[in-house]
Amino acid sequence: MRKLAVVAAVMAVVSISACKKTGDGEYQVEKPVVGTQTDTIHTPTIQVGTETTTVAVPKVKMDSAKIKTPTLKVKK
Repeated sequence: MRKLAVVAAVMAVVSISACKKTGDGEYQVEKPVVGTQTDTIHTPTIQVGTETTTVAVPKVKMDSAKIKTPTLKVKK
């Protein structure tokens, strides 16, 4: 179990040290092939903003009405 934890820790350090930022949204990554190969990865850009939209909201109106209900009277 300790060997697995040590290997995982070493891989994490190696993976972090194999990347370096070269520009805005660009990273260079070294791939472990026979020797090393360097690729440039472009990260996506995100634009955040707001828009105004008109939404139709229905008005709910409660009416009261008088209705007749049947009644039942029982005499003992």
